[in-house]
Amino acid sequence: MGDFLGAVTAFPTVVFTFALGVVAVYWLLVLLGGAHFHGARGGHHGHGHGHGHGGGRHGHGGLQKVLGLGGVPITVAVSLVIAFAWFSALSGRVVAGSGHGGVLLPVALVGGWAGARVLAWPLRRLMPAPAPPPSRRDFVGLGCVIRTGRVGPDFGQAEVRAADGSSAVVQVRQSLDDAAGPGGVLRTGASALIYDYDDAGEYFWVMPAVPASG
Repeated sequence: MGDFLGAVTAFPTVVFTFALGVVAVYWLLVLLGGAHFHGARGGHHGHGHGHGHGGGRHGHGGLQKVLGLGGVPITVAVSLVIAFAWFSALSGRVVAGSGHGGVLLPVALVGGWAGARVLAWPLRRLMPAPAPPPSRRDFVGLGCVIRTGRVGPDFGQAEVRAADGSSAVVQVRQSLDDAAGPGGVLRTGASALIYDYDDAGEYFWVMPAVPASG
């Protein structure tokens, strides 16, 4: 037991022993609900004013792919590297003895990366597919409220509420045929239905919302 404690507290194993302790505490907090699980995939952000495209990208995502650790949460990847590096350092010290600490450190790091990369391959298959990035076409089929004095084929704005509860003010247009129909004029506060999106003009086509029956 004394030899084992001496090995895990000696250089370079002690470096990874401390890191492994931090990892263990983190995962314990995750299990107890006191910490958040950080994914490697970009999250699906809410629709902001003007409705931006796509979620934010994490800076570590590109590095993970270069190292062959992409597709798994960053916390999992780091935990695997530390665990395998600790085991590599401990094994190397037992085999090579105590006089090769300077060599064992880079060897342990390579061993940690190699072990994590091998294990990341089956783990990424178990990870749920990332949610598709938000698109302006997500608004098609939703109701909206007109926020300008008029809406025509060349002008108009409306406020629309996304499925996640956030709202955005978007550019809307109404065809002359829709405006000519009974009750077709859309003004401030009127309810409308978004039925199409124009990619070139970056605006939505709207029509008067059908009043709810009953």
